[in-house]
Amino acid sequence: MPKTDLFESPDYYLMDELLSDEHKLIRQTVRDWVKKEVSPIIEDYAQRAEFPKQLLKGLAEIGAFGPTIPTEYGGAGLDYTAYGIIMQEIERGDSGIRSTASVQGSLVMYPIYAYGSEEQKKKYLPKLASGEMMGCFGLTEPDHGSNPGGMVTNIKDAGDHYVLNGAKMWISNAPFADIAVVWAKDETGKIKGVIVERGMEGFTTPETHNKWSLRASATGELVFDHVKVPKENLLPGASGLKGPLGCLNQARYGIAWGALGAAMDCYDTALRYSKERVQFGKPIGGFQLQQKKLAEMITEITKGQLLVWRLGTLKSENRATAAQISMAKRNSVEIALNIAREARQMLGGMGITGEYPIMRHMANLESVVTYEGTHDIHLLITGHDVTGLDAFK
Repeated sequence: MPKTDLFESPDYYLMDELLSDEHKLIRQTVRDWVKKEVSPIIEDYAQRAEFPKQLLKGLAEIGAFGPTIPTEYGGAGLDYTAYGIIMQEIERGDSGIRSTASVQGSLVMYPIYAYGSEEQKKKYLPKLASGEMMGCFGLTEPDHGSNPGGMVTNIKDAGDHYVLNGAKMWISNAPFADIAVVWAKDETGKIKGVIVERGMEGFTTPETHNKWSLRASATGELVFDHVKVPKENLLPGASGLKGPLGCLNQARYGIAWGALGAAMDCYDTALRYSKERVQFGKPIGGFQLQQKKLAEMITEITKGQLLVWRLGTLKSENRATAAQISMAKRNSVEIALNIAREARQMLGGMGITGEYPIMRHMANLESVVTYEGTHDIHLLITGHDVTGLDAFK
């Protein structure tokens, strides 16, 4: 029988006072949905390594697909703090489900909105917002992860269409996506974005199996074998690496909030367990070492909350830099991983079972620390920002 989700959100520094009534209403709506629809089923789906496709409709209904996209294109027209809150609450349920929403909003809808033609926006965005159409984002290749500029996927002009060849790997949503926003080099070596639709001849999306992480998320490859892409499917506003990197900034921002959600869930689980689990005649929460763990967890969560709240304000004002987003992404994921590991220890043997969410969060976060820029790459982005010296080359 599914366990009742008892999650209570930590707010040690009264952060709610910094949120609007709308922000709090959005958070409650998403939290209620996660408790009702995600928590009761997610352990089972993770154990079976299956994506719960029935959640897509609900994700669309709670506004998780492109919440910052203007209402004229089917989005909710919300600010970035609201977007962050939505991602935090969904990842509190599961990182893989948040990945699905992140990809749809930040990596598919955002590039079409930011770099697409008016025709492309009207054709795709409303259907993506409603979940009628699902998308994925093709940047990472089998041999090019942290160095996307080395990509070999290419498009060649063939008169009234382009011919696309190459392959992409580690693509969330790929197995069921209706469209893919794909980055490829043209004959001059310039990186361009194209919208590839399922059903185009030569386009396949084999699923990736045997994952120990993000098991409730659908991951696959994108393979292009002489795919004919209509000229009108080129994103006119994107040229060079700035295009895909702009999308990654959006996704990294969502992760900065999202990973905190996973950290909060682990902390809340460990705190409740520490008050109920009795050893040596008293609850383990009464022992110094357990209190040290909990005190450090809530301190790091509080620092992270302040960081992403300020980042959200800057992002809504269009003042957040890519380096600021990098710092928040890396910090949130690092503290979430540490908190998950400490929380797992506090639960002892119970911590490795699916009866509690901690081990699933811990395994998921091992993917989150790698994708959208690894921990080390984000450190180098901050290092480059403060010194002005590029350590990448």
